[in-house]
Amino acid sequence: MTTHWDRRRFLESVAGAGAGGLVAGCSVTGASPRRKGGGDGTGRAENDRPGDHDWGLRQAGDGNDRAIEGYADRVSVLPGEPVRLFVSTTSRTFRVEAFRMGWYGGAQARRVWASDSLPGHEQPVPEAQGPTRTVSAAAWRPGPRISTQGWPEGAYLFRLIADGGAQRYVPLTVRSPKTAGRVVLVNAVATWQAYNAWGGRSLYHGPGGKPDYAGRSLAVSCDRPYDGNGAPLFLTYEQPAIALAESLRLPLAYVTNTDLDREPHLLADARAVISLGHDEYWTPAMRERVTGARDAGANIAFLGANACFRRIRLEHTAHGDRRQVVCYKTDWPHDPLHGSDPAAVTADWREPPHACPENSLTGTLYESNGTSADYTVTEPGHWLFAGTGVTRGSRFPHLVGTEYDRVTGGTGTPRPIEVVAHSPLVCRGVRSYQDSAYYTAAGGAGVFNTGTMRWVESLKGDGAHGIPPYTARFTRRATENLLRAFAQGPAGRRHPARDNLAAHRPYAADPIWDRHNLW
Repeated sequence: MTTHWDRRRFLESVAGAGAGGLVAGCSVTGASPRRKGGGDGTGRAENDRPGDHDWGLRQAGDGNDRAIEGYADRVSVLPGEPVRLFVSTTSRTFRVEAFRMGWYGGAQARRVWASDSLPGHEQPVPEAQGPTRTVSAAAWRPGPRISTQGWPEGAYLFRLIADGGAQRYVPLTVRSPKTAGRVVLVNAVATWQAYNAWGGRSLYHGPGGKPDYAGRSLAVSCDRPYDGNGAPLFLTYEQPAIALAESLRLPLAYVTNTDLDREPHLLADARAVISLGHDEYWTPAMRERVTGARDAGANIAFLGANACFRRIRLEHTAHGDRRQVVCYKTDWPHDPLHGSDPAAVTADWREPPHACPENSLTGTLYESNGTSADYTVTEPGHWLFAGTGVTRGSRFPHLVGTEYDRVTGGTGTPRPIEVVAHSPLVCRGVRSYQDSAYYTAAGGAGVFNTGTMRWVESLKGDGAHGIPPYTARFTRRATENLLRAFAQGPAGRRHPARDNLAAHRPYAADPIWDRHNLW
C-alpha cells in the first residue's frame, strides 16, 4: 500500500528526463545471468502424490492473541538444510506440522513432516529499539531445529498447534539451487515483512495500529513472527497462483526475493520469472538481476500491481544475513547513506535522490490505491485471452483494486507495448484507468503485468471484494495461457507485442488529469 500522489510530482517523475530513456542517473540495465545446466524442477511427479485437505487453521483466534506464534531463523533453505523455529505459546506443550503447498489433486498441500509434543514457553513482545524503531524477537528461547532432508523444493507452511487448540502459520521456502529451464516463482518476503505489524510496528504502522509515518519502523526484522494468521500476504497474494502453476505440471523453481539479492546468477537460463500478487519492495540487486534475466530472454510476469515501487536495503540481524528490511521512504533524507551513495538510499524508485521509475521493467507505473472497479477487456483476440470467451468490452466487476497500475507512455516505457485491458475507474475522487499490458524485449522475452492487485485473489473464486466467482474461470485460463507460453522460452519470438499505446490515451495526452490539481 502506498500513499496517494501529488499530480505535479507524479508527472514530473514520469516525464522529467525526456522521451526515450530512463531518468538521468538511473542505470538499472541488468546483468545477464551466467549460463548453467537445465533441470526438471518441481510440479510434476510431486503433485501425483496424495495431498492433505486438512492444512488450514482450525482455531486461528482473532490475530491479536498470543496463544501461539513463532518465526523461523531462515526465510529460505536449500533442500536438506536445517531450520530452527522460535515459538511462544501460553500452552504447556505444542506440536508442529510442515505442509508443502502445491496442487495435489485440489488438496493444495501435502504434509511432509510432523513433530512429537514439545514443551511450550510464553515469550515476551520486545520494545522497538534504536532510531529505526525496529522490533526484534531474536532473544527468544530457541525451539525445535528441523531437518528438511527429503523435502522437495517449494513453498511451505509450518502449522503451530498449541495443546489448547490455537494455531498459527510460519512460512518457509525450500529454494531451488538452480533455475535453468524452469518457471521461477518468487516469494516476496521483503514485502511480507514491510507490512508485518507484529510487536506494534511495520514500515507503515506505529503502536497505535493505524498508518503512522512518525511512529513507524524505518527498518523491520525477520526475527519476529508475522501478524494475523502468520502468513497473511502469502495466502492472499501467492498461494492461489502456486496451486494453479503446480496443477499445470510445469517445470517450476522456487526462490525468495532475498535469494535474488544474494545470488547474482540464480536466474541463469530461467525460462520465466513470476512476481506474484504483491511484490512492492525491491533492492537494486533484485531489480538488476530480474532485468538481466529479461535481457537474456527470460519472460517476466507481474501478477499484481505496485511491483518494484520501493527501493530497499537488506541488512544483517542476530540470526543471519539479509533479515532486516530497511526503507526510509519519505524520510529518505535521514537514511545514513544519503550523501554518500544516492543509488542505495531507500526511497521510492521514482523519487530522488536516484530516480529510476519502475516502468522500465514492469511496463506500467503504479498510480494509486483505494479503488474497486470493473476490469475491462480491450483486446479479446490477444493470445493471453485464448479460450476465455471474452469479447471487446467484457467486464469483470471489482477485479481492479485495491491498488492498480497504468501505462503512461512516458519516459522509460518499453516499446512495443500492447494494452490488453483498459479499465475506467475512480480513485480518491479522480477519474483514471487501470491497464494490463504486455511488451516484448529485444532479447525475445515477453513481459506481462496484470496491473491489478486482485488478480491472484480472484483465482480462488470465493467472492472476495465482491468479485463474482465466475471471474476465476477467466483469470485462471488467462494465467494458464501465460504460464504455458512463458515456460516454452522467449515469448516475444512467438507472440510479439503489437504496440497500441496511442489508442489508450496515455498521461501526456489525457485531458482528465488537467482538470485536477491534486492526486
